[in-house]
Amino acid sequence: MDIYFYEAFEEETASLKVLIGNEFTFEMTKETIQESGHFNPPARLISIRTQSLIPAPWADKLDGVLSRSTGYDHLKQFLKTIHTPLPCGFLNEYATRAVAEQAILMSMALLRRLPQQMQQFEHFNRDGLTGNELSGKNLLVVGVGRIGKEILSLGSALGMNIRGVDHHRKHSAIHYVTKEEGISWADIIVCAMDLTDENHGYFSYDVLKRAKPGVIFINIARGEHTPTKDLKKLLLENHLGGLGLDVYEDEPNIAASFRGNRKSESHSFIALKEILHHPRVIFTPHNAFNTVEAVYRKSQYTVNEIRYFLKNNIFQTRLEL
Repeated sequence: MDIYFYEAFEEETASLKVLIGNEFTFEMTKETIQESGHFNPPARLISIRTQSLIPAPWADKLDGVLSRSTGYDHLKQFLKTIHTPLPCGFLNEYATRAVAEQAILMSMALLRRLPQQMQQFEHFNRDGLTGNELSGKNLLVVGVGRIGKEILSLGSALGMNIRGVDHHRKHSAIHYVTKEEGISWADIIVCAMDLTDENHGYFSYDVLKRAKPGVIFINIARGEHTPTKDLKKLLLENHLGGLGLDVYEDEPNIAASFRGNRKSESHSFIALKEILHHPRVIFTPHNAFNTVEAVYRKSQYTVNEIRYFLKNNIFQTRLEL
């Protein structure tokens, strides 16, 4: 077998099968590595997404690892646990627009109290449902890379006031501010940062407590930026007016627990469960990228990377060893 795919959801599986055809041999599962129960890699080349935890002893039994994601912090963490250089690849940006639209979608839905509207429909009750319009609201994006810039562009087109926070102020059309200035100014804060060793827990309780009461917070980047217990506390204190998450702290364990494949006693999972049905939250299963267009691009890039690796024993888009 040429390659084994983990974490392949239904639509992605269908797209990959069409594009691969009979070019190389493969098998797929929707499970993560830890959910699969595999004690050894089923192929010398494996492909994962962001929730699989690769056992360090597998390194000597693998020729390469391809992550079907644009983020690669999980690959860097794996490489720190092994002593043998192992080719690891990831994908070029394929879902900038999709993820940006998800951030705006969550912002609009929370401003208009959509979760609460749906909860109250059964009794056709409109009390407490008066929301806000996007136009004129202050949108702060922390992390103005490709996705962050796209979020700000969409916000501007919808009549929002936009500002960005980033160490690299490379877009002349963006009004950049410090984190402190931006958080106290914003009506909506969107986390779009890459994950680094320095920004774990970036949006702590103390940081978000400096925001306006009623601020809406969205994270479509990495769950490690946002301690779940802090978000829960801010929500229950009514300091957060809305909370939208597509990524989660301790996501591999949380995902397995919600799928029923693992019992979790992690603080993050317990905190999420306690606010899962809160009327001012929207939680999605790391799905911001998932549009027909983005999944097709993702599948194309995946097949191209596999084809290149099988010929050259190296990935085109790769972590340098």
